[in-house]
Amino acid sequence: MATKSNITSYLEQNLKTRYMGRDVHFLPVITSTMDEARKLAEQGAPNGAAIIAGEQETGRGRMGRSWLSPEGSLATSIVLRPPANALHLLPAIASVAVYNAVGRIGVKASIKWPNDVLISGKKVCGILIENGFNAGNLVYSITGIGINVNFETTRFPEIADIATSLSVELGKEVSIPEVALNLYSEMEKLYDRIGEPDFIMSEWTSHMETIGRRVNVNTGSGTLEGIAESVNPRGNLVLRLDDGSVCEVVAGDVSNVRKKSK
Repeated sequence: MATKSNITSYLEQNLKTRYMGRDVHFLPVITSTMDEARKLAEQGAPNGAAIIAGEQETGRGRMGRSWLSPEGSLATSIVLRPPANALHLLPAIASVAVYNAVGRIGVKASIKWPNDVLISGKKVCGILIENGFNAGNLVYSITGIGINVNFETTRFPEIADIATSLSVELGKEVSIPEVALNLYSEMEKLYDRIGEPDFIMSEWTSHMETIGRRVNVNTGSGTLEGIAESVNPRGNLVLRLDDGSVCEVVAGDVSNVRKKSK
């Protein structure tokens, strides 16, 4: 199990970022890193401050789902203070950062719109972004990232068919502190370029397996099916339906990704 001493000591000795992950708080067992990070943000924590949990009891994912975060996971939430007009870039920044972070330990991943990270079609990471406003003004954003590092997914029947872990893919135990270091390093590189939306969107879409595929999208109010043609500058998925019309999906869950359409 990840412990405060091995994670914080490793980061203090090896992390070369200027701000991302420099103010890091480790808690062995908590309900949710998102809730703890929000407390930090509301207390004035700096950009890049982070919470790491050894284990989450009630981790949550997108669209109201729970996020399984057993021992052997990296569960972290990062306090960010972006400009309001760049909020749509955070899913891209976070998912590309994870893609690059796992690539540094030899794992080839892909991104499923908007921000799931997959290995061989199975989910290895989930990302959740929540924002705090005051009188309509953005005060902070919390980026929550859960990476399956060291656990055997077959032990958890509810996710066995759809999820994987870094240790399963590499066939060996993986250093959680090293994954955390890689993640914060890659997050800072990308967040530093938040004023370059074209660059960030290009990096995001270049690693996205969704584009060009026939997909089902659960929007919360219904399901759409069609070819995922592109992602527009706002980060929305452009879906061409079977009747030839084009639909712009602002938020949704992509599933049933099949082979590329001929």
